Amino acid sequence: MTATAAPAVLDRDGLDALVSALAAQGRTVVAPTVRDGAIVLAELDSADLLPFGWGAELDAGRYRLVRRQDGAAFAHSAGPQSWKTWLHPQRERLWSADRTSEGGLEFTPGIREAPSYAFLGVRPCDLRAIAIQDRVLTAGRYTDGGYGARRERALLIAAECTEPGATCFCVSTGGGPAADPGYDLALTEVIDADGHRFLVRVGSEEGARLLQQVPHRVADPVTQDAARSSVNAARDRMGRSLPPVDVRTLLGASPEAVRWDDVAERCLTCGNCTMVCPTCFCTTTEEVTDLTGDHTERWQRWDSCFDLDFSYLHGGPVRTSGRSRYRQWLTHKLSTWHDQFGTSGCVGCGRCIAWCPAGIDITEEVAALNDEHRAHHGTDEER
Repeated sequence: MTATAAPAVLDRDGLDALVSALAAQGRTVVAPTVRDGAIVLAELDSADLLPFGWGAELDAGRYRLVRRQDGAAFAHSAGPQSWKTWLHPQRERLWSADRTSEGGLEFTPGIREAPSYAFLGVRPCDLRAIAIQDRVLTAGRYTDGGYGARRERALLIAAECTEPGATCFCVSTGGGPAADPGYDLALTEVIDADGHRFLVRVGSEEGARLLQQVPHRVADPVTQDAARSSVNAARDRMGRSLPPVDVRTLLGASPEAVRWDDVAERCLTCGNCTMVCPTCFCTTTEEVTDLTGDHTERWQRWDSCFDLDFSYLHGGPVRTSGRSRYRQWLTHKLSTWHDQFGTSGCVGCGRCIAWCPAGIDITEEVAALNDEHRAHHGTDEER
């Protein structure tokens, strides 16, 4: 079987066997599960721990688990975490140094052998986010070696979206509920009169070898049609959308917009949006020593453009106001990201909307900026 193999079908037993096969390869399986009142990503050793029968209700600043009647495992919106928690961890030791008895220094790299991850249930928006972080962290002149090592060994099993949430807007960012290339396997969950099953598409040779190790059957036309129809229907049920304008140009033309003052009155500058965003990548470094001064370590940790010290230069921070920091985040995400990386930095997952304690809605802010631009210039920024 090759990466162009015909689609297959797994049943519930086949999904169990898939997790077992991944574990037998020595992989750490990370997948959605229910914990602490949310659907979170965690290490699993059994498919039984997937969130069968659970969904989520979302709105700006609101998230709530709800029971589903159909027993679906992947019919839920994005939770508070993304896969960058494992590929680009919140805190990572870069190196350590020890003073030797001869008075010299001995350095030890902090990054040793990377873990071998299998990500099960990667939503299409998150699959696109991983592709964006690949470009940001490994495709430039200066690469993140830790990210690159973890990404190289990670196997991606996508779960196509059939149940978008009220804060989802991936279609208006150029994506959609279907999985783009970049996966090893892609699952589409189907539940109908013929049972509960998963259509499987192969995206790589490694995915093909994995599928061969688990019980499956060749996909029948009914299952393929049902899967395609569910994904297509999801495109029309997005809870939100960005305005149909050239957002990159709009943001670039709006540095002095009055709307920034409005959002600054509501924004807590807490940085939640950057923490839950699957593409935000900013970090800082810090060094710590023991009390003797004979041992020191350098750590890399997540940082946020909402942090007052993020723009600190000699003499003080450049962006002292909440207005300037929110403007920096949104303008970089939707406009100047193109200049750096050739793409938008937003995949429309809606996490920043749901997990903002003030309920600030990125789509609402862009629409308001567009309305203000039209009022002053008389036309939309056409997409």
